Amino acid sequence: MTRRVQLTLFVPEMEARAIEQVRAQLDPVQQRLIAAHVTLCREDELAEVPLQRLRAAAVRPEPLTLGFGAPERFTGHGVLLPCVGGSAAFHRLRLLALGSEAIREQAAHITLAHPRNPVAIGNRTDRDIGLPTPMLITFTAISLIEQMDDGPWEVLDIFPLDGRGVK
Repeated sequence: MTRRVQLTLFVPEMEARAIEQVRAQLDPVQQRLIAAHVTLCREDELAEVPLQRLRAAAVRPEPLTLGFGAPERFTGHGVLLPCVGGSAAFHRLRLLALGSEAIREQAAHITLAHPRNPVAIGNRTDRDIGLPTPMLITFTAISLIEQMDDGPWEVLDIFPLDGRGVK
């Protein structure tokens, strides 16, 4: 059995409605596995110490606002919304969550279609995605999520971004 654990920023419900409609057309497989999100920290980066810091509320940054641009194709039929505003704040949140300055750069994005899934009928290069750009999204929590084998991702814990604990 394969277990993956990540820290994720789920798109709030209001903004997620339009994004989920697009995801349902472009990649219904991915949409069933996980809601629209930005991956904050991947499984290879996580250690128990940063998670303990988050659980203890030692680090509670302010909510994070990111701007997303027009959809871009990647690796064949993959489609993502690139972060076009707030990248520095995203990186600072990664530094706090991982508790280290020695981390890799990671570009924030929202995946609309993942290339590892089969091409959906609605995933055509000439299709107008119909999402506003730039799209500003404010994230108010970090979620610790887990995937077993190829199953859907499950939320294990939620850490509010409420500004407590940051001096």
